[in-house]
Amino acid sequence: MITIPCNPNTHKESRDLLAYLSTIEGRGILTGQHTQTRAQEELAVIEKETGRLPAVCGFELLSYSPNIHLEHASEDCVTEVENNRDTLVQAMAWAKRGGIPTFTWHWFSPSGGHDKSFYAENTDFDANAALVEGAPEHAALLHDLDHMALLLTPFCEAHIPVLWRPFHESEGGWFWWGAKGMDTARKLYRMMFQRYTQHHHLDNLIWVWNNPCPEGYVGDEYCDIISMDQYPAPHAHGAFRDRYERLRKITVADKGTAIAETGVIPDPDALREEHVPWLWYMTWSRSFVCTEQHNDYDALRKLYHHEYAITLDNLPWT
Repeated sequence: MITIPCNPNTHKESRDLLAYLSTIEGRGILTGQHTQTRAQEELAVIEKETGRLPAVCGFELLSYSPNIHLEHASEDCVTEVENNRDTLVQAMAWAKRGGIPTFTWHWFSPSGGHDKSFYAENTDFDANAALVEGAPEHAALLHDLDHMALLLTPFCEAHIPVLWRPFHESEGGWFWWGAKGMDTARKLYRMMFQRYTQHHHLDNLIWVWNNPCPEGYVGDEYCDIISMDQYPAPHAHGAFRDRYERLRKITVADKGTAIAETGVIPDPDALREEHVPWLWYMTWSRSFVCTEQHNDYDALRKLYHHEYAITLDNLPWT
Protein backbone atom coordinates (compact mmCIF):
# COMPACT_ATOMS: atom_id res chain seq x y z
CA MET A 1 0.00 0.00 0.00
CA ILE A 2 1.41 3.38 -1.03
CA THR A 3 1.66 5.89 1.79
CA ILE A 4 -0.48 8.98 1.30
CA PRO A 5 1.68 11.94 2.40
CA CYS A 6 0.56 13.76 5.51
CA ASN A 7 1.20 17.03 3.66
CA PRO A 8 -1.30 17.15 0.76
CA ASN A 9 1.05 19.44 -1.17
CA THR A 10 4.03 17.08 -1.03
CA HIS A 11 6.17 17.26 -4.17
CA LYS A 12 5.90 14.54 -6.77
CA GLU A 13 9.49 13.50 -6.17
CA SER A 14 8.82 12.93 -2.48
CA ARG A 15 5.60 11.09 -3.27
CA ASP A 16 7.59 8.91 -5.66
CA LEU A 17 10.09 8.10 -2.91
CA LEU A 18 7.26 7.12 -0.56
CA ALA A 19 5.84 4.94 -3.33
CA TYR A 20 9.24 3.31 -3.80
CA LEU A 21 9.48 2.64 -0.07
CA SER A 22 6.16 0.82 -0.24
CA THR A 23 7.53 -1.47 -2.96
CA ILE A 24 10.52 -2.58 -0.88
CA GLU A 25 8.63 -3.07 2.39
CA GLY A 26 9.33 -6.64 3.49
CA ARG A 27 11.42 -7.25 0.37
CA GLY A 28 14.55 -5.30 1.19
CA ILE A 29 16.07 -2.71 3.47
CA LEU A 30 17.84 0.53 2.63
CA THR A 31 21.32 0.65 4.10
CA GLY A 32 21.95 3.84 6.04
CA GLN A 33 24.78 5.66 7.77
CA HIS A 34 24.89 8.84 9.84
CA THR A 35 27.76 11.25 9.25
CA GLN A 36 28.68 13.90 11.76
CA THR A 37 31.17 16.07 9.90
CA ARG A 38 31.94 17.32 6.42
CA ALA A 39 34.82 14.84 6.32
CA GLN A 40 32.30 11.97 6.40
CA GLU A 41 34.90 9.49 7.57
CA GLU A 42 32.12 6.95 8.10
CA LEU A 43 31.46 6.73 4.36
CA ALA A 44 35.16 6.32 3.66
CA VAL A 45 35.33 3.33 6.01
CA ILE A 46 32.24 1.70 4.51
CA GLU A 47 33.50 2.14 0.96
CA LYS A 48 36.95 0.83 1.88
CA GLU A 49 35.55 -2.27 3.59
CA THR A 50 32.66 -3.07 1.24
CA GLY A 51 33.29 -1.25 -2.02
CA ARG A 52 29.83 0.26 -1.71
CA LEU A 53 28.01 3.17 -0.13
CA PRO A 54 24.71 3.34 1.78
CA ALA A 55 21.45 4.29 0.10
CA VAL A 56 20.54 6.65 2.95
CA CYS A 57 23.04 9.10 4.39
CA GLY A 58 22.37 11.00 7.58
CA PHE A 59 23.55 14.57 8.07
CA GLU A 60 23.89 16.40 11.39
CA LEU A 61 22.62 20.00 11.54
CA LEU A 62 23.65 20.96 15.08
CA SER A 63 26.08 23.67 13.95
CA TYR A 64 23.25 25.50 12.17
CA SER A 65 21.53 26.24 15.50
CA PRO A 66 21.44 30.05 15.88
CA ASN A 67 21.93 30.12 19.67
CA ILE A 68 25.40 28.61 20.12
CA HIS A 69 27.78 30.12 22.66
CA LEU A 70 31.30 28.83 22.09
CA GLU A 71 33.10 31.45 24.16
CA HIS A 72 32.53 29.49 27.38
CA ALA A 73 31.93 26.04 25.88
CA SER A 74 33.96 22.92 26.55
CA GLU A 75 36.66 21.89 24.13
CA ASP A 76 34.51 18.92 23.12
CA CYS A 77 31.58 21.18 22.26
CA VAL A 78 33.75 23.59 20.26
CA THR A 79 35.30 20.73 18.32
CA GLU A 80 31.94 19.15 17.57
CA VAL A 81 30.43 22.40 16.32
CA GLU A 82 33.45 23.38 14.22
CA ASN A 83 33.75 19.95 12.61
CA ASN A 84 30.05 19.99 11.82
CA ARG A 85 30.05 23.30 9.92
CA ASP A 86 28.52 23.33 6.43
CA THR A 87 27.26 19.74 6.38
CA LEU A 88 24.37 20.85 4.17
CA VAL A 89 26.92 21.31 1.38
CA GLN A 90 27.68 17.62 1.61
CA ALA A 91 23.97 16.80 1.83
CA MET A 92 23.25 18.61 -1.42
CA ALA A 93 26.10 16.80 -3.15
CA TRP A 94 24.82 13.48 -1.83
CA ALA A 95 21.32 14.14 -3.13
CA LYS A 96 22.65 15.13 -6.56
CA ARG A 97 24.37 11.76 -6.92
CA GLY A 98 21.07 10.00 -6.22
CA GLY A 99 21.46 9.24 -2.52
CA ILE A 100 18.64 9.73 -0.03
CA PRO A 101 19.41 12.34 2.65
CA THR A 102 18.03 12.27 6.17
CA PHE A 103 18.61 15.09 8.65
CA THR A 104 19.17 15.00 12.41
CA TRP A 105 19.13 18.29 14.31
CA HIS A 106 20.64 18.34 17.77
CA TRP A 107 19.10 21.76 18.28
CA PHE A 108 20.94 24.00 20.70
CA SER A 109 18.19 25.56 22.84
CA PRO A 110 16.63 28.65 21.19
CA SER A 111 17.55 30.83 24.17
CA GLY A 112 19.68 30.51 27.29
CA GLY A 113 21.81 27.46 27.77
CA HIS A 114 25.51 26.71 27.74
CA ASP A 115 27.85 24.19 26.15
CA LYS A 116 25.83 21.50 24.31
CA SER A 117 22.49 23.06 25.14
CA PHE A 118 20.50 20.52 23.16
CA TYR A 119 20.88 18.52 26.37
CA ALA A 120 18.22 19.45 28.90
CA GLU A 121 20.79 19.54 31.70
CA ASN A 122 22.61 22.39 29.94
CA THR A 123 19.70 24.78 29.48
CA ASP A 124 16.85 26.38 31.36
CA PHE A 125 14.84 26.83 28.15
CA ASP A 126 11.22 25.94 28.90
CA ALA A 127 9.63 23.99 26.07
CA ASN A 128 6.18 24.45 27.60
CA ALA A 129 6.57 28.23 27.55
CA ALA A 130 7.66 28.00 23.92
CA LEU A 131 4.14 26.85 23.03
CA VAL A 132 2.57 30.03 24.46
CA GLU A 133 2.12 32.83 21.94
CA GLY A 134 3.59 36.07 23.23
CA ALA A 135 6.12 34.36 25.49
CA PRO A 136 9.81 35.13 24.86
CA GLU A 137 10.46 31.42 24.50
CA HIS A 138 7.83 31.23 21.76
CA ALA A 139 9.48 34.05 19.83
CA ALA A 140 12.88 32.37 20.21
CA LEU A 141 11.49 29.06 18.96
CA LEU A 142 9.90 30.67 15.90
CA HIS A 143 13.15 32.47 15.14
CA ASP A 144 15.03 29.17 15.06
CA LEU A 145 12.30 27.41 13.09
CA ASP A 146 12.38 30.10 10.43
CA HIS A 147 16.18 30.13 10.40
CA MET A 148 16.28 26.40 9.68
CA ALA A 149 13.47 26.66 7.13
CA LEU A 150 15.57 29.05 5.05
CA LEU A 151 18.45 26.57 5.13
CA LEU A 152 16.15 23.78 3.97
CA THR A 153 14.63 25.88 1.18
CA PRO A 154 17.31 25.07 -1.48
CA PHE A 155 16.43 21.38 -1.12
CA CYS A 156 12.78 22.26 -1.58
CA GLU A 157 13.46 24.44 -4.61
CA ALA A 158 15.46 21.59 -6.16
CA HIS A 159 12.60 19.16 -5.37
CA ILE A 160 14.95 16.92 -3.38
CA PRO A 161 13.12 14.54 -1.02
CA VAL A 162 14.46 14.72 2.53
CA LEU A 163 13.69 12.27 5.32
CA TRP A 164 13.05 14.91 8.01
CA ARG A 165 13.21 13.64 11.61
CA PRO A 166 12.75 16.56 14.03
CA PHE A 167 12.51 16.34 17.83
CA HIS A 168 14.03 12.87 17.85
CA GLU A 169 13.90 10.59 20.88
CA SER A 170 11.08 12.64 22.37
CA GLU A 171 10.20 9.75 24.69
CA GLY A 172 13.16 10.69 26.88
CA GLY A 173 14.03 13.71 28.97
CA TRP A 174 17.64 14.09 27.87
CA PHE A 175 16.94 16.71 25.19
CA TRP A 176 15.21 20.00 25.98
CA TRP A 177 12.28 19.18 23.67
CA GLY A 178 11.51 16.04 25.67
CA ALA A 179 12.29 17.40 29.13
CA LYS A 180 8.72 18.59 29.73
CA GLY A 181 7.14 15.34 28.64
CA MET A 182 5.95 13.67 25.49
CA ASP A 183 2.81 15.78 25.12
CA THR A 184 4.92 18.94 24.94
CA ALA A 185 7.24 17.32 22.40
CA ARG A 186 4.25 16.26 20.31
CA LYS A 187 2.93 19.85 20.31
CA LEU A 188 6.34 21.22 19.31
CA TYR A 189 6.45 18.81 16.37
CA ARG A 190 2.95 19.79 15.27
CA MET A 191 3.88 23.45 15.53
CA MET A 192 6.89 22.87 13.27
CA PHE A 193 4.82 20.83 10.84
CA GLN A 194 2.26 23.60 10.46
CA ARG A 195 4.92 26.29 10.16
CA TYR A 196 6.90 24.39 7.56
CA THR A 197 3.99 23.17 5.44
CA GLN A 198 1.65 26.18 5.62
CA HIS A 199 4.03 29.13 5.98
CA HIS A 200 7.31 28.02 4.40
CA HIS A 201 5.82 25.44 2.01
CA LEU A 202 8.65 22.97 2.45
CA ASP A 203 6.79 20.43 0.39
CA ASN A 204 9.79 18.20 -0.25
CA LEU A 205 9.98 16.97 3.34
CA ILE A 206 9.00 13.41 4.25
CA TRP A 207 8.00 13.63 7.91
CA VAL A 208 9.51 10.98 10.17
CA TRP A 209 8.22 10.58 13.74
CA ASN A 210 10.77 9.22 16.21
CA ASN A 211 9.19 7.91 19.41
CA PRO A 212 8.01 4.33 20.07
CA CYS A 213 5.49 5.20 22.82
CA PRO A 214 1.76 5.15 21.96
CA GLU A 215 1.01 7.85 24.55
CA GLY A 216 3.42 10.21 22.82
CA TYR A 217 2.36 9.63 19.20
CA VAL A 218 2.09 12.82 17.17
CA GLY A 219 -0.86 11.58 15.07
CA ASP A 220 -1.28 10.02 11.64
CA GLU A 221 -1.93 13.39 10.00
CA TYR A 222 1.51 14.70 11.00
CA CYS A 223 3.91 11.99 9.85
CA ASP A 224 4.64 9.74 6.90
CA ILE A 225 6.98 7.27 8.58
CA ILE A 226 7.24 6.06 12.17
CA SER A 227 10.64 5.27 13.62
CA MET A 228 12.63 4.54 16.72
CA ASP A 229 16.25 4.63 17.86
CA GLN A 230 18.01 1.67 19.40
CA TYR A 231 21.42 0.80 20.82
CA PRO A 232 21.60 -2.97 21.44
CA ALA A 233 24.63 -4.71 22.91
CA PRO A 234 27.65 -4.66 20.57
CA HIS A 235 27.51 -7.26 17.79
CA ALA A 236 23.94 -8.29 18.73
CA HIS A 237 22.78 -8.43 15.11
CA GLY A 238 19.28 -9.59 14.30
CA ALA A 239 15.95 -8.57 12.82
CA PHE A 240 14.93 -6.61 15.94
CA ARG A 241 11.39 -7.99 15.74
CA ASP A 242 10.57 -7.07 19.34
CA ARG A 243 11.37 -3.43 18.66
CA TYR A 244 9.38 -3.50 15.41
CA GLU A 245 6.33 -4.90 17.19
CA ARG A 246 6.64 -2.29 19.91
CA LEU A 247 6.80 0.53 17.36
CA ARG A 248 3.83 -0.79 15.36
CA LYS A 249 1.63 -0.41 18.44
CA ILE A 250 1.65 3.40 18.27
CA THR A 251 -0.84 3.48 15.38
CA VAL A 252 -3.16 1.21 13.42
CA ALA A 253 -2.44 3.21 10.26
CA ASP A 254 -0.33 1.62 7.55
CA LYS A 255 2.81 3.66 8.20
CA GLY A 256 6.21 2.50 7.09
CA THR A 257 8.73 1.83 9.85
CA ALA A 258 12.40 2.66 10.21
CA ILE A 259 15.30 2.21 12.60
CA ALA A 260 16.29 5.86 12.56
CA GLU A 261 19.40 5.30 14.69
CA THR A 262 21.13 2.11 15.68
CA GLY A 263 24.41 1.16 17.22
CA VAL A 264 24.30 -2.31 15.66
CA ILE A 265 23.51 -3.16 12.06
CA PRO A 266 20.74 -5.67 11.34
CA ASP A 267 21.32 -9.20 10.08
CA PRO A 268 19.89 -9.41 6.55
CA ASP A 269 19.29 -13.15 6.78
CA ALA A 270 17.21 -12.65 9.93
CA LEU A 271 15.27 -9.77 8.35
CA ARG A 272 14.30 -11.92 5.39
CA GLU A 273 13.59 -15.09 7.33
CA GLU A 274 11.52 -13.37 10.03
CA HIS A 275 9.76 -11.03 7.58
CA VAL A 276 10.43 -7.89 9.63
CA PRO A 277 9.73 -5.07 7.17
CA TRP A 278 11.98 -2.22 8.32
CA LEU A 279 12.36 0.26 5.46
CA TRP A 280 15.80 1.49 6.45
CA TYR A 281 18.25 1.57 9.30
CA MET A 282 20.87 4.23 10.03
CA THR A 283 23.98 3.29 11.94
CA TRP A 284 25.24 6.07 14.19
CA SER A 285 28.54 7.81 13.49
CA ARG A 286 32.19 7.51 14.43
CA SER A 287 33.05 4.48 16.59
CA PHE A 288 29.87 2.65 15.57
CA VAL A 289 31.30 2.15 12.09
CA CYS A 290 34.85 3.56 12.14
CA THR A 291 35.93 0.84 14.58
CA GLU A 292 34.84 -2.75 15.13
CA GLN A 293 33.71 -1.99 18.68
CA HIS A 294 30.02 -2.40 17.79
CA ASN A 295 30.01 -3.92 14.30
CA ASP A 296 32.82 -6.05 12.93
CA TYR A 297 33.67 -5.56 9.31
CA ASP A 298 32.75 -9.09 8.31
CA ALA A 299 29.16 -8.32 9.35
CA LEU A 300 29.33 -5.03 7.48
CA ARG A 301 30.54 -6.71 4.30
CA LYS A 302 27.89 -9.40 4.60
CA LEU A 303 25.14 -6.80 4.87
CA TYR A 304 26.35 -4.54 2.05
CA HIS A 305 26.68 -7.47 -0.34
CA HIS A 306 23.45 -9.23 0.63
CA GLU A 307 20.65 -9.37 -1.92
CA TYR A 308 18.18 -8.10 0.72
CA ALA A 309 20.20 -4.92 1.32
CA ILE A 310 19.82 -1.89 -0.95
CA THR A 311 22.92 0.25 -1.38
CA LEU A 312 23.49 3.49 -3.29
CA ASP A 313 24.52 1.70 -6.47
CA ASN A 314 21.34 -0.38 -6.68
CA LEU A 315 18.78 2.30 -6.05
CA PRO A 316 16.59 2.24 -9.19
CA TRP A 317 17.41 5.83 -10.18
CA THR A 318 21.20 5.70 -9.77
